[in-house]
Amino acid sequence: MLLELRNIVKKFPGGIVASDHVNFDLREGEVHTLLGENGAGKTTLMNILFGLYRMDEGEIYLQGRRVHITSPAHALSLGIGMVQQHFTLVPSFTVAENIALGLKKYKFKVDFKEVSKRIEEISKLYNLNIDPSAKVWQLSVGERQKVEILKLLYAKAKIMILDEPTAVLTPQEVESLFKAIRMIKESGTGVIFISHKLREVMEISDRVTVLKSGKVVGTLNRDELDPRKLANMMVGRDVVLKVEKKPKEPGKIVLRVSNLHALNDKGLPALKGISFEMREGEIFGIAGVAGNGQRELAEVIYGLRKPADGKIELLGRDITHTSVMARIKMGISYIPQDRNGVATCPNLSVAENLFLKDQQGEFLFNLKDVVRRSLRRIEKYSILTPNPNFPLKLLSGGNIQKVVIAREFENEPKLIIAEHPTRGLDVGSMEFVYRSLLKARDEGKAVLLLAGDLEEIFTISDRVAVIYEGEIMGYVEPDPSNLEKIGLMMAGVRDA
Repeated sequence: MLLELRNIVKKFPGGIVASDHVNFDLREGEVHTLLGENGAGKTTLMNILFGLYRMDEGEIYLQGRRVHITSPAHALSLGIGMVQQHFTLVPSFTVAENIALGLKKYKFKVDFKEVSKRIEEISKLYNLNIDPSAKVWQLSVGERQKVEILKLLYAKAKIMILDEPTAVLTPQEVESLFKAIRMIKESGTGVIFISHKLREVMEISDRVTVLKSGKVVGTLNRDELDPRKLANMMVGRDVVLKVEKKPKEPGKIVLRVSNLHALNDKGLPALKGISFEMREGEIFGIAGVAGNGQRELAEVIYGLRKPADGKIELLGRDITHTSVMARIKMGISYIPQDRNGVATCPNLSVAENLFLKDQQGEFLFNLKDVVRRSLRRIEKYSILTPNPNFPLKLLSGGNIQKVVIAREFENEPKLIIAEHPTRGLDVGSMEFVYRSLLKARDEGKAVLLLAGDLEEIFTISDRVAVIYEGEIMGYVEPDPSNLEKIGLMMAGVRDA
């Protein structure tokens, strides 16, 4: 056995048990997937293995030898590497320079010729196709992820932890990544794969261990894997993986965007002449890899970012230069991608977050009334919280998202902007978000869905556009048969 975690216990302040006597093992040359809801304990367990957290109880064995991992550097010296969701690369450095950063071999002077030669050898061996001399800022998101994997291969890691590795990749990049993973495991390396996407889990896994509330629900071998069974183990109930989308005839035009231009936070062009229309009772999906203008588009429409040029009309009225508050009053709701940093005030209570944007101003100053009225929303949206005064930051990601949706939907919006609304959520929470957006659409609201997950786009969109570097590459029907076509457009190939 390559790795064994025995009876791992990790407790956090407030009586939270993140890992409750967890047992997990990894064999040489296998992909062992960790599945579970938000807050199930997956990342905590891997942070313990990678030396970011200290466990309270338990034992870790590497090839039968007990080890005490004290830091990420110690973990790497033992052959344990981790590719986290947020890359740890220096954009202005080359690929070779980034990889050399973590090498103890070179203390004062780095032999970049030797490093580059070794990178080329590894890149060719695992079909990663990365130029050692390329600057990281010039690389696509998929290529940057390959650099992170190259770092671990260069360090000869025998255990590789991949945390949500496909979250920001095109379908073609996912396929390329999976080819590399299969080649890596053939060399004897053990891969721990963390993902919420059941289709990918079914494709790449040799075994799957499901965690729930910090405990192991069970481990399944490849021949036992079934999407519905896995979803049931994760959530504790049957989950409908495909929600029903009733046919609906779109109504009058709600939003018209004309030749919209905008700059990003660095002052560079983020939107380059975007134009489209949206109607009542439709979900318009815009697909694209994160960082291609989706956030800027959402912020410009909502009023958080000023356009450099172009026009925005809501129900025939020019709102291009109106304030955020004016747009809220006119019926625009926004579900941002960053639910902790932008969508909510984590240190406030659940009740206070539910009424942050309530139009009846007096309720904002009457906390007793806010708490009383919040009970109805908590029940209606199935928000799991001990009480309305409970700090929002202590809820799971899925329940925080329910708070955001409850607040945005209860103000009777005409237009809902949903930016990556299910990123980081488990299948149970995803099902809730899908049903909520479809219900809004069936009630005649216009929904702008900005997402990188094509399964999400196919599930609930009525129309789909693809965005790349701030431009619309083309329009397609939300049909899985268009997967390759959409994937190419997400990589910058314009639809003829």
